[in-house]
Amino acid sequence: MVAPLHIHSSAASSTRPNLPGRRVQLAADRPMPLDSGATIGPFTLAYQTYGTLNADRSNAILVCHALTGDQFVCEPHPVTGKPGWWSMLIGPGLPIDTDRYFIICANVLGGCMGTTGPAETDPETGRPFGLTFPVITIGDMVRAQMLLVDHLGIDQLFCVIGGSMGGMQVLQLASAYPDRVFAALPIATAARHSAQNIAFHEVGRQAIMADPDWHGGDYAARDIRPTRGLSVARMAAHITYLSETALHRKFGRNLQDRQRLGFSFDADFQVESYLRHQGMTFVDRFDANSYLYITRAMDYFDLAAEHGGVLADAFRPGGKPTPVRFCLVSFTSDWLFPTAESRAIVHGLNTVAANVSFVEIASDKGHDAFLLDEPEFHRVMRGFLEGLAEHRGLGQRLVASR
Repeated sequence: MVAPLHIHSSAASSTRPNLPGRRVQLAADRPMPLDSGATIGPFTLAYQTYGTLNADRSNAILVCHALTGDQFVCEPHPVTGKPGWWSMLIGPGLPIDTDRYFIICANVLGGCMGTTGPAETDPETGRPFGLTFPVITIGDMVRAQMLLVDHLGIDQLFCVIGGSMGGMQVLQLASAYPDRVFAALPIATAARHSAQNIAFHEVGRQAIMADPDWHGGDYAARDIRPTRGLSVARMAAHITYLSETALHRKFGRNLQDRQRLGFSFDADFQVESYLRHQGMTFVDRFDANSYLYITRAMDYFDLAAEHGGVLADAFRPGGKPTPVRFCLVSFTSDWLFPTAESRAIVHGLNTVAANVSFVEIASDKGHDAFLLDEPEFHRVMRGFLEGLAEHRGLGQRLVASR
């Protein structure tokens, strides 16, 4: 029998030491177990908070980011300078109102924006972890975030919210910690990754690993990066985030800076130029090995498999219906996480008579709709949270108490 791997990262240095925001060392007293059988600890978790935690610590919302997101959810990104990925939703007076709620958003375990991951330095070797970092799961990400919640002294989260991979974290957290979550809002997500989505991820991983600069994951020690492979991985993934209608509306078959076909392999079409730009800018803020690890975590996610293959049992703690209140949201043109995936979760929740509502938003923007200006989606989120706030006596905004 192979002994479980233990990753000790208390002295690990960050590949992004100048990042703003908060960091905390977790699992210092006792290493955190991982689903792989390994353990990790102490490790660093980078996070941001917005708003004010009220006196009884009952207004905390945990926002879980998607695959290529991070903790800078509603402020300018420190690397790209772009607005936070949910700046339209989080802030004073917005659906996730920072004058009412205390928002927490952490970079996931295995990430590359300050949280311990494969890009960090292994204190035992003085080299980046690379592929010696243990494979992590959605469950591991959630355990790490709950250690952060403990660190902040919060017994129960008012709500957990996230889209795509963030939605997977929401489902996992609500299932594993039902008494510590009042409500859950999984968006554009699924209870398990489909074969098609695993296939798309494998294409991206193979692009990275085929890059001669990858060096078996040991590129950081050589002070190079597999930017070409990571760029192609991003390009392939980005296609899945959009709908055919959105692509046609935005680009059609329009040519890029030319009047006629170039009869070459330059970017003749605007859509080609757009994808190349997406790939090139992505490599400035993301680590290739982190991309491998996080996509693998999504592939491994299967909530029903953890409960004998019965999804409903994931929401039946101790044989009783989950106390968590759910609202699920899907989008009509999302072919990466189609509405059928959300309906399957709703059916599982209905089986145990859980408190659940479901909304399918009409949108032609594809999977990325949850990150874009979709007024109906924003109204649904605001309405769900306001109803919860009234139920919990959080109707009064906290702006006056700052």
